[in-house]
Amino acid sequence: MSKNPFEALEPFPDQYKFIFICGLHRSGTSPFFRMLLQHPDVTGFRNTGAPEDEGQHLQTVFAPAKEYGGPGRFGFAPQAHLTEESDLITTQNRMKLFAEWCQYWDLAKPYLLEKSPPNLIRTRFLQALFPQSSFIVISRHPIAVSLSTSKWTDCSMDSLMEHWLHCHRLFAQDRSHLRRVLEIRYEDLIRDSDSTLQQVCKFLGLIPHSPEPLDSGGNQRYFNTWRELKTDRRGRSLYKRIVAKYESRVREYGYSLEELEMPAIQPSTPEPRPHFSG
Repeated sequence: MSKNPFEALEPFPDQYKFIFICGLHRSGTSPFFRMLLQHPDVTGFRNTGAPEDEGQHLQTVFAPAKEYGGPGRFGFAPQAHLTEESDLITTQNRMKLFAEWCQYWDLAKPYLLEKSPPNLIRTRFLQALFPQSSFIVISRHPIAVSLSTSKWTDCSMDSLMEHWLHCHRLFAQDRSHLRRVLEIRYEDLIRDSDSTLQQVCKFLGLIPHSPEPLDSGGNQRYFNTWRELKTDRRGRSLYKRIVAKYESRVREYGYSLEELEMPAIQPSTPEPRPHFSG
């Protein structure tokens, strides 16, 4: 006699607290995910066989990023941006998604952690499915993200920069709809892992714990490559074109293409600094 596969999972919305890590490919979501998994009250996906143990590959409710071109491309597809207006938001899909992910969570723990790059433009959708969700959005310098992503795709530097800006702009538009969201920077995470994680724990209501520190030079090789373009005969024109086209736009998010290691500056709009809601 078959049993209802969802029977033991109810009432899942009230029983658990969902944590979604959001950030583009190569933004530091994976090391941050592993860092947060060190907390005794948090469970996440491990040893699943899926790329980076990402939840997008462990479910059949919505399309993963690869269906929209993968790293550096997925955000350009209008259908990849999901909100509470999506037709996919049904009770059946909510139960199905939870059941598929529960195969990889330790349900004895109160905090359920999931990380996938497309989460950056699906926060409202995930909140509609799991109202008790908290979102941690991690951003990383667009030069580091673009140059590291270029190894996975044949996209031009222009296209990768546009993708970074487009996805962060979509998130900025969605941000006011979220009840619980915290924004952090990869640069702060590698500069002072302990302090940044304490901020995260406070936001989530977790007892603070000290993580293993990350490599503080995580951006350096990409910054060095970018600086070399400036003095390279063939690369100089690309450097100048990218700076002229994107410098003012990335400064809106607190970054600079010329002063790569400048201290965090006060951005104009939208504000990318840590923010608490709810």
